[in-house]
Amino acid sequence: MPNRILGTLKHAWNIFKTRDPTILYPHLRQYNPGGYESYIRHDRRPVRVTNERSVVISLYNRVAMDVAAIDIRHVQLDENDKFKYIRKSGLNECLSVSANIDQTGRALVQDMAMSMFDEGVVAVVPVKTDIDIRDTDSYTIVELRVAKIVGWYPQQVRVNCYDDETGTHKELLLAKKNVAIIENPLYAVMNEPNSTLKRLLRKLSILDAIDEQSGAGKLDIIIQLPYILKSAAKRELADRRRQDIEDQMRDSQYGIAYIDGTERITQLNRPAENNLMAQVQYLTSTLYRQLGLTEEVFNGTADEKVMLNYMSRTIKPLLNAITEEFYRKFLTKTARTQKQSIMYFRDVFGLAPVNEIATIADRFTRNEILSPNEIRGLIGFIPSEDPAADELRNRNLNQANQESAEKRPSEEDE
Repeated sequence: MPNRILGTLKHAWNIFKTRDPTILYPHLRQYNPGGYESYIRHDRRPVRVTNERSVVISLYNRVAMDVAAIDIRHVQLDENDKFKYIRKSGLNECLSVSANIDQTGRALVQDMAMSMFDEGVVAVVPVKTDIDIRDTDSYTIVELRVAKIVGWYPQQVRVNCYDDETGTHKELLLAKKNVAIIENPLYAVMNEPNSTLKRLLRKLSILDAIDEQSGAGKLDIIIQLPYILKSAAKRELADRRRQDIEDQMRDSQYGIAYIDGTERITQLNRPAENNLMAQVQYLTSTLYRQLGLTEEVFNGTADEKVMLNYMSRTIKPLLNAITEEFYRKFLTKTARTQKQSIMYFRDVFGLAPVNEIATIADRFTRNEILSPNEIRGLIGFIPSEDPAADELRNRNLNQANQESAEKRPSEEDE
């Protein structure tokens, strides 16, 4: 056993280092942890949030959470390309348990989705493997991280990735065949320069600028003086009068000023009319329709049909983009020949009301799709110890036929 552990450490490979990451004195790491201390979490790449973009962050976060809520696994298929079982591999460990020292597998998927929405395309880098990924295509993935692509080349990409050894972001030049490059399938709607989302952000930016001007502390009043201001002397006199009223209001404890009985003040209590808000509402509704979203999805009142439409039009394309790229880059040709694959699994009972679960369970067991213990596992109950609970059979028919067959004497006995 010691020789096996020593061999694993000897062949471990870190993408940020050119030497083996062997720690000679592990007991000293508690006194010298390495890197530098910070009050913020540097491995998390913040979304570029401004005043106008804060409106769409809720949209990003809602969709990213729904993508991460669906399990992605490294699986084994049968000869008919049907799911057989989940494989125990380093890639599956990253997707289901721990992607790296900072993220769980679910947090990694949510990070991928958020980065796709923000950047349009994202890279997933195997930062730690058992052997050097530059020497062979057959390696075991130990850790995965989401990285930002900062440069494109014909055969390589330059990525900005977080190094958990130093606590800093580093730029690396990696081959495209070793990096999962996932493009947002909704790129034309969310990331194109003239897309619906970009137009909405520009309109929201203009709206925020108008709100800042209206809340800048200005009174927006017009003073009508009792004389004509055509000459320069009269305009100078009007400026002095305006300055006098400003000084009175500034120096007064309660902001009170006086005017002459022949003067008149008109307050502009509303801004000039425009259709900016109507444009914002139109672009918002258009964006929601193009993404397959509705207001009911966000407030949790959507029915089964609305959620099914949302899952098929929005969530499914994102999951397909992730799983297909993982299948293409992280599984070798030999592994694909051996019927290994990357699949995602959605909880079919997640949208079903409690009063319909019994009906669904009866249909699944009666049609010999799931056994009672499999149904119990889906709804959170522990498996039954009864051996019959693992049998895949129709309990409304098969049991009665079996009992009648036992009671009927055989031809040999006669």
